[in-house]
Amino acid sequence: MAYELEVKDLHASIDGKQILKGVNFKVKEGEIHAIMGPNGSGKSTLAYAIMGHPRYKIDSGNIVLNGESMVGLSADKRARKGLFLAFQYPITVSGVNLTSFLRSSYDAIRSPDGAPGKGGVPFVQFKRILDQKLDLLQIDPSFAGRYLNEGFSGGEKKKCEILQMAMLQPRIAVLDETDTGLDIDALKVVAEGVNKLAGPDLGVAIITHYQRILRYISPQFVHVMFDGKIAHSGGKELAEQLEEKGYGWLRAGA
Repeated sequence: MAYELEVKDLHASIDGKQILKGVNFKVKEGEIHAIMGPNGSGKSTLAYAIMGHPRYKIDSGNIVLNGESMVGLSADKRARKGLFLAFQYPITVSGVNLTSFLRSSYDAIRSPDGAPGKGGVPFVQFKRILDQKLDLLQIDPSFAGRYLNEGFSGGEKKKCEILQMAMLQPRIAVLDETDTGLDIDALKVVAEGVNKLAGPDLGVAIITHYQRILRYISPQFVHVMFDGKIAHSGGKELAEQLEEKGYGWLRAGA
């Protein structure tokens, strides 16, 4: 049976302000969903709530992965269950080599309790896997020798997020506005990476404000958020209509 992430009537707040007001959403392995909506509609809050960001308080509702509630679990435990979040604005960590970061993450995701060393693989084996993923994503091997996001362009930061996803092999991945700040060449590189990783063992939810990334990644389902709820759902043609008409025509009936 395919892994499924189900968000059930989710209400969530940050610093006492309610943002999500009853979100219902499902994504299964093998599916690509796009979540769209104007700024301030709750898209990024939904992503952080799914992944367990401690600032986002679940007021009611549930987040269920493969039949198990994720509410109350820390982000690292959710990751070990098969969830992944690519950030809109990845942080820079000076002095931390990307290869070392990826190896620590790779080991921790396979450890029963996340403790260092318990899920470890020999470095030679890890390096072989890393080289395979770099080749798959057509990333220069020298990229892995740099410090995490230090001096990276916007496109390189997003490429780094996709490399992390490739290494950690989640069952469900949420990409939070991964097209933010990308020029057309970087956008194509990131989209090609997502397309190479998408498949029967990975479900993807792409959160985006614009339709342009969906020219290169084809979702089966498109959802539109207004005021903390998913107000409309459809196929890829819905994203094309939004590109042509904007959000006003849907907001009127939301």
